[in-house]
Amino acid sequence: MDGIHTLQQQLVEQKNKIVESIYLHKRLVSPLWRLPTEILSQIFYHCLPQITEPHQFQAPSKLTAPMLLTRICRRWREVAVGMPNLWCVLSVEVDDRNWQQVAFCYDSWLKRTRERPLSLKIHFHAVDHSTKLRRLLQPYINQISSLSVEFYHRKTPALNMFRELLALEEIFVYEDISGRDMPASIPRSTSSQLPSTMCSLYVIGWLLNLDDLSSCNPVWAHLTTLGIAVRTEKAVPHLLQLAPNLSSLMICILFVDSEPLMPFTHPNLQTLTIFYKCYDVPEPKFCDLLNTLSLPTLHVLIVYNVPQWPHEEFKAFLAQLGSPLESLIIRGSVMIDEQRAEYVALVPSFQYVLPWQPC
Repeated sequence: MDGIHTLQQQLVEQKNKIVESIYLHKRLVSPLWRLPTEILSQIFYHCLPQITEPHQFQAPSKLTAPMLLTRICRRWREVAVGMPNLWCVLSVEVDDRNWQQVAFCYDSWLKRTRERPLSLKIHFHAVDHSTKLRRLLQPYINQISSLSVEFYHRKTPALNMFRELLALEEIFVYEDISGRDMPASIPRSTSSQLPSTMCSLYVIGWLLNLDDLSSCNPVWAHLTTLGIAVRTEKAVPHLLQLAPNLSSLMICILFVDSEPLMPFTHPNLQTLTIFYKCYDVPEPKFCDLLNTLSLPTLHVLIVYNVPQWPHEEFKAFLAQLGSPLESLIIRGSVMIDEQRAEYVALVPSFQYVLPWQPC
């Protein structure tokens, strides 16, 4: 009998907690219930997960907005479902687990965008996944303005769909190169598959082969932002010539070339990031590259991993700029305190990040 009595008490306590939770929910929700739809919509928009890094989209979850907002009450669901902008960012994982059910959920999400521009992040894991993706995205192909693609298989035909994305303005392509000594060259047909509407292109895990590109390629002519790897320093002025409208360039240089560099003036480049990941021993022609380029609108310069830092040559480069840099960041190169002090005198915002040291 004591056991039954104890069980009854526990049930009563649980019931009281549920009732108290319901009353608390009503006290919290009731004031919001009376808010005009326009104000409630603004609140919902600010409930979306914050994206702190580019292309770092959060996968759909019942525990976060916007899906969470549809589970509170009927009015919240109606307001949330009726807000296309809540649904315009989506991360899609293409795999073989319950794909029909997962695809149905993705499609329900995408239908709520109501032809608004889409920002998508897509993960590939196998060769046949592009067919599934194509079927899923076909009704929304003209809405995709920003696309981030991650895939982990060399033969994945992920790029075949790019030519169909006529509204695409920004693309970020990442291929896992773990287990390989260096990136592979971008397939020759890639540039022809990219729409001319693009203004921003980032490619990680592939190497740009300039010999396969044409100066009249409309893709390069329209780009304003570019991040890519090239073989040698001589590719940089060539690339800038192909892309006269670039305002931001992030470039990784893999080899040192003995050939002389051709001078070039770029009138629009404002931000330049140079990353050396040399696979051969000779010293990079870093200062030769900078002295070859004339960049009258350059405001931000970021430099990674230049061995045997050329202090005097770099200081001369800074001194001859038409106007001081707004920002200068040097990472992974060894320099002494006196050298850093001289850079601060030339660029007050100068930042120096120590080279990584093994534990």
